[in-house]
Amino acid sequence: MIGEPKMRQEEQRAAEEGDASAQFALGVQYSEGQGVPLDYEEAAKWYRKAAEQGDARAQVKLGWIYYYGQGVPLNIKEVVKWYRKAAEQGDAKAQFQLGEVYYNSAEDKKEAVKWYRKAAEQGDAKAQFQLGWIYCYGQGVPLDYEEAAKWYRKAIEQGDVEAQFQLGVMYHKGRGGLALDSVKAYAWFNVSAANGSERGSEERDSSAKEMTPEQLAEAQKLSREWFELYQPK
Repeated sequence: MIGEPKMRQEEQRAAEEGDASAQFALGVQYSEGQGVPLDYEEAAKWYRKAAEQGDARAQVKLGWIYYYGQGVPLNIKEVVKWYRKAAEQGDAKAQFQLGEVYYNSAEDKKEAVKWYRKAAEQGDAKAQFQLGWIYCYGQGVPLDYEEAAKWYRKAIEQGDVEAQFQLGVMYHKGRGGLALDSVKAYAWFNVSAANGSERGSEERDSSAKEMTPEQLAEAQKLSREWFELYQPK
């Protein structure tokens, strides 16, 4: 496109003069091969320059690069360092990612729960689902089905398919203040199946064998309503 080389030159100049936004933009270009050869090492260089100036977006990207060892050696300490810097600035994506690192690498899940909650309270659907899972299975917190259902619902409102399936499981087993309800269980399984969940499809078909024709008709009607309301985003 006409003008792009000139714009890139101006961005390069601004980055070299210390502009954090331009440095971040250059990092993105090199990490995605946008108008330049794909070069993770060069991407890491520019992300670091922006991250050291406090750019939360660059801090998240740098954490990601260290997590996957792209352009830099894999280094979990650096991952935590950069995710934490962004997370402490209130970046929900960084808070979720920091929760993931702690959840997958620490025996004590409390730190993971802390960061998942911060992200979940900002509306991060992945964190909301993960918090629901943690409460449902007592991972780092006391088992609490009501709290699990609460967070699953919040994730569902944003179209999270796995949360749809898990809420179906809770209705199927009568957990968390949710009375055993084969109609709602089937409906959530069906919605998750329609949104691509293989387990949802399996559980829906299994549940259908235990239902009366009247229950099945009601569940299918409910499925259609919920499918329209809760689409993946």
